[in-house]
Amino acid sequence: MTAVMSTVAAVDLGASSGRVLLGRVGDGKLHAEEVHRFPNGPVRLLGSLHWNVLSLYQEVLVGLRLAAELGSVGLDSIGIDSWAVDYGLLDARGALLGNPVHYRDSRTEGITPPDGLYQVNGLQFQPFNTMFQLMAEPLLAHASQLLLIPDLLSYWLTGERGAEYTNATTTGLIDVRSGQWSAELTRDLPKGLLPELRHPGDPAGTHEGVPVTAVGSHDTASAVVAVPAGNDRFAYISCGTWSLVGVELDSPVLTEESRAANFTNEGGVDGTIRYLRNVMGLWLVQECLRHWGTPLEPLLREAADARGTVFDPNDPVFLPPGDMPARIQRQCGRTMTRPEIVRSILDSLALAHRDAVADAQRLSGKEVEVVHIVGGGSRNELLCQLTADACGLPVIAGPAEATALGNVLVQARAVGAVHGTLADLRTLVRESQQPRRYLPH
Repeated sequence: MTAVMSTVAAVDLGASSGRVLLGRVGDGKLHAEEVHRFPNGPVRLLGSLHWNVLSLYQEVLVGLRLAAELGSVGLDSIGIDSWAVDYGLLDARGALLGNPVHYRDSRTEGITPPDGLYQVNGLQFQPFNTMFQLMAEPLLAHASQLLLIPDLLSYWLTGERGAEYTNATTTGLIDVRSGQWSAELTRDLPKGLLPELRHPGDPAGTHEGVPVTAVGSHDTASAVVAVPAGNDRFAYISCGTWSLVGVELDSPVLTEESRAANFTNEGGVDGTIRYLRNVMGLWLVQECLRHWGTPLEPLLREAADARGTVFDPNDPVFLPPGDMPARIQRQCGRTMTRPEIVRSILDSLALAHRDAVADAQRLSGKEVEVVHIVGGGSRNELLCQLTADACGLPVIAGPAEATALGNVLVQARAVGAVHGTLADLRTLVRESQQPRRYLPH
């Protein structure tokens, strides 16, 4: 599987922070080191919530310069992934029309999906999906083209435009069967608004002489590449701000039962389908910590022995930023200490993970023997153990840097440093990382 050694830069943008990593792949080894980290978060302006995308771009440039300096022999490729659904609109000159709106903005409140939509795009209903944001977009009439966040940054690096497929499937505008922009769902959009599709591994231009490669630019698509599974009988939880819980399939599940269960069919690397349900995730903890101004670790130690109260973590009341502890206590119907609030969140997430794993098996017919938790949440030992207990299945936790590693691996394969299928890439992850195993009690 392994060919020559390659050195690549992985730009990984999350909802609370971004970073640039230097990845080295070859001789049967996979390694990634963080060279630059920077904050990311919403900016409220005139009543709307935005991303500070120009600051993100400047930080990406800083990180790429550092990666090039540390790469010794130079970079072979650059790849970018980020969160999904959000976008920038360009005018006829290619200039950004306005700062991209944050998906947690309230502008899509009250929007309902049209009948029959699930049979076309296969997506669970989320009011912040791109197609619904466009219904509330005042700049749409002035726009020449739409670029999702990773594609926007790639365009600024290279001058070339495109829409990477895995992220494009989260817009709600892709026909899940054909894998192309849906003529039916895009007929009312300005002509030319949506650029041509790219797939993971495709060239996306050059930046200062370095090739830019399309990766699984939806961060979950990259994370699933780096699940260290030994066979295909696994469920995954990409656990961070959100928990994306599901299984990997060869074709979508478009039954009415699947739609009612709020499961989504998103595109994965190598033509796979990420059949999953969104669970609110560690956003609940992050907002509590921000409100309290306290670190997590001491609270986790106390939460291990605290009494929690289970609530529905997917209630829309938890979507916007704000006083999260107060909202959780209202939902639980009691006043709680900080450790009790944290324990309530983790108990509730573990049960939501259990339900999603069970439903994914039932609806897809795919049997699961193990649950892989990847991403930052894999470091949360209490959550991992509670998830194993709830699911009644072994949990393999790690790598925490799965998104960056998946980004690195797709680039490395594109430049010829490794060869093979997703199973081959996962073998390299498994042999290069040391995940932790949790058995159900």
